[in-house]
Amino acid sequence: MTFAYPADERTTYGALALAFLGLASAVPTLVTALFAGAIADRHDRGALMRGVNLASLLAAAAIAAVLTIAPANHVPLPGPAGFYLPMWVLLAYPCWAAVTVTSTLFRPAFNTSIPRVVRPGDLGRANGAIYATAAIVSATGTLATGGLLTILPLIWALTLPFVLFFGTQVALTTVDASLAVQRTAPPQSVWTEARAGYGYLWKRRELFEITLSALVVNFLSAVALVELALYVASWLGLVQGIWYGAMVSTATLGGATGFVLIARFRFEPHAGRVMIGLTLAMGLALLALGLVRSIWLALPIVFVYGLLPGMITTVFLSTIQATVPDAMMGRVFAADEVGSYALVPVGQYTGGLLTVVIGVQGTYLAAGTAIAAFGLVMVAGFRALRHLGYRSHTHDPAVPPADG
Repeated sequence: MTFAYPADERTTYGALALAFLGLASAVPTLVTALFAGAIADRHDRGALMRGVNLASLLAAAAIAAVLTIAPANHVPLPGPAGFYLPMWVLLAYPCWAAVTVTSTLFRPAFNTSIPRVVRPGDLGRANGAIYATAAIVSATGTLATGGLLTILPLIWALTLPFVLFFGTQVALTTVDASLAVQRTAPPQSVWTEARAGYGYLWKRRELFEITLSALVVNFLSAVALVELALYVASWLGLVQGIWYGAMVSTATLGGATGFVLIARFRFEPHAGRVMIGLTLAMGLALLALGLVRSIWLALPIVFVYGLLPGMITTVFLSTIQATVPDAMMGRVFAADEVGSYALVPVGQYTGGLLTVVIGVQGTYLAAGTAIAAFGLVMVAGFRALRHLGYRSHTHDPAVPPADG
């Protein structure tokens, strides 16, 4: 989308187009996230995953159709003088919103399924292996997509995600384990159960603090990372698609390393403190990206930046899976969706506007400084999170086995 505009319009128009892309999916994703956990806690999670992944597959096919037709006319919009959106970009917005909505429904169902087949003591290694594999596949696909964008028309960029959605659908059909929810109370309305989930989260103060920190950190990360293509093209001066692919792939490989690496340490008794320290380091890494202008310095920094959220994700997933009852777990994971993933599009929109005002470097410096400052706030003020931990060999006996 960034390269849909001529070079002299790319920084301003491209930034705003990316901002509108995030905004187009923000509201439907947020509404979906409010109820995704309650849905995951009342339906067979295997059937739910198959249904929403099929919807993702169809949405990806719709984007491919838009790129194939690629209407050439432009739609003028308010903004800087002469600002417009290519029609194919405008048509791609609702398709992208459908992808984000179905992904929001998929994640709680998937994450709550893992402890059904993995013992508490193995959750760290299992989550690390699963998400590291996903990250490696993603990095390979992103690098290949960057290469395809360099030598082939844009439509070929949709080939790989379509294949991945299709492969996921095939894999889900082979799962024969029962993923039905283990409930101790009869189902109520989706709204009532969603409210019960948020009430449970408020009572578990350490989980509330995790959700709040995810909201802030993911929002600020999105402010900067939505402009990564512009960072590579405008700040580093590299306009070939392969370099953008290299940056994203390196960050993703860093994440894969983080997923596996953290599982080698005994983080379980000190899970909260580990997450706080890693958050502070994330801010410093993002700040460093705004201070370098060489791709050969940016690549190792972005690897470290990817490493840190990979570690945080493994600690977070394992801790929730080990300490929250099965019948409530989907709602806790979905609350994280509301507090983080659902606000990522808002961060993307903010990042586009901020880049127009202070430029690419200013956006990276501001976002990195803000995350580091918030890390210090967590050190000083998030007492419950600082004491969060669990025994890896057993379920937390303090957690009630009821629906909440």
